[in-house]
Amino acid sequence: MYLAPITSLFHPTDFSRSNGGAFAHALRIALAAKCDLSLLHVGQRGEEHGFDGFPSVREHLTRWGVLPAEATHHDVTELGVRVTKSQKVSSDPVEAIGKYVAEHLPDLVVLSTHQRQGLARIRRPAVAEQIARTARVRTLFVPRRVNGFVDAASGAVHLKRILVPIDHDPRPAAAIGAAAGLARIFGLGEVHFTLLFVGPEHECPSAAIPEQPGWTREVVCEDGDVVEAILNASDEREADLIVMATHGHDGFLDALRGTTTERVLRGAKCPLLAVPAQ
Repeated sequence: MYLAPITSLFHPTDFSRSNGGAFAHALRIALAAKCDLSLLHVGQRGEEHGFDGFPSVREHLTRWGVLPAEATHHDVTELGVRVTKSQKVSSDPVEAIGKYVAEHLPDLVVLSTHQRQGLARIRRPAVAEQIARTARVRTLFVPRRVNGFVDAASGAVHLKRILVPIDHDPRPAAAIGAAAGLARIFGLGEVHFTLLFVGPEHECPSAAIPEQPGWTREVVCEDGDVVEAILNASDEREADLIVMATHGHDGFLDALRGTTTERVLRGAKCPLLAVPAQ
C-alpha cells in the first residue's frame, strides 16, 4: 500500500489563542516528518500585526523539551523543520489561502475549525470547509473545542485509535494509506484501526492495513444514516482521529448541507483527516 509522504505542511493562522490546537498539531507533525512548515496569515487592509502575531515555533519546542531556552532559528532548522512565515492582505481569506495552496502544493494542510451547526453555519460559513474544498489536498481539521491527539502543552502524541469509514466509491486505499502514513511518521508501535462500512455486510469492500508489529484492525458494518453511524462509532471507540476519503461537493443537496465529510466534521469529538479520492 502506498503511504504518501509529508515533505511540506501548510497552516493558515488567524493569530487567535483558539487556533493554538491546530498550530500544535501542524508543528508536531512537521517535527516528526522533518518537513517544511509554512505559516500564513491573511489580514484585512489596514491591519497592523507584524510577525510577532505568529505562534512561536521556538517557544513551543522549548516548552516541549525539544530545544533549550537559548535556541536559535538555526537550531530549529537542524531538527529538519524549515519554517516560513508570510502575510497577505485580502478581503477574501478563502481565495487568498486557496491561491497560496495552488502555488505551493503542500502535502498536508492543517486547519482550525469552529464546527458551526444550523443557522450559525448559514450566517457564518465555515472558512475551514471552504478552504479544504478549494485546496483539494490532504487536510487535517482540528476542531477548536477538542484537545486533539497532540497535547499543546507537552507536544505528546496520543494516537492509538483511528476510525476509517470505507466504501466502494471513493475507494478506501487513499484514506487507509494516509492514516497509516501518519501513524508511521510518529513511529507509533500500537495503533488500532477500525474500518467502518455503513451498509449490508455482504457489500462491504475488502480493505487491509499495512503490516506493522502492534498494529491491529477490525472491520465493522453498521446500518442507518452514514453520518450518524460514523459519529456513533467514533464516540463508542473513543477515536483519536477520523480519516475519510472525499469527493467534494456532488450536487445541490451537498452544496446546501455539506458533504458527508463536512457533516461528520461538525459533530466530531476528535480531529478529522480528509483525503481527496484518487
